[in-house]
Amino acid sequence: MSAADRILEILETSGAEQYGDEAVSQLQHALQCAHLAECSGAPDPLVVAALLHDFGHLIHKLGEDAARRGIDDWHEVLGRKYLARWFDEDVTAPIGLHVDAKRYLCATDPAYFDTLSPASVRSLELQGGPFSEAGAAAFIAQPYAQDALAVRRWDEQAKDPEAVTPGLDRYRFHIEAAIRN
Repeated sequence: MSAADRILEILETSGAEQYGDEAVSQLQHALQCAHLAECSGAPDPLVVAALLHDFGHLIHKLGEDAARRGIDDWHEVLGRKYLARWFDEDVTAPIGLHVDAKRYLCATDPAYFDTLSPASVRSLELQGGPFSEAGAAAFIAQPYAQDALAVRRWDEQAKDPEAVTPGLDRYRFHIEAAIRN
């Protein structure tokens, strides 16, 4: 089985479950996020990062209600590590940094917190809350921080139960184009 086939299979099977307390499934959320990236003209690696930013939620073994039980599943770390076998940093770094991007935006953009869903507010608490000034400065100085911010903004917009997106097969090309040769 190719890497693209394996990734798509996990998205299709595990992604069918509801995305925590959100009104969409994990797969719907991933497709909406990737569609927003694609519509923004993002390059293939960033479209793939948007599609796979929550991949760690699909492969951890903590159950679907980890956040409700007060557990941070570290999905950003798990997803980045798992996907690093096939993708370079232009895909995996934004995935690994998208939680810190939320912490950064909550610390630096007063209006951003108001865009968070209740589930995202709950997970923010588990993830350490908004960054301090020093934490925000350290985050934004990292390579791929700007890409992570883009993924994070698409992430918050990608929770619409009425959204219509292309199907998962549309993103095979993006995945295959981004896989390390």
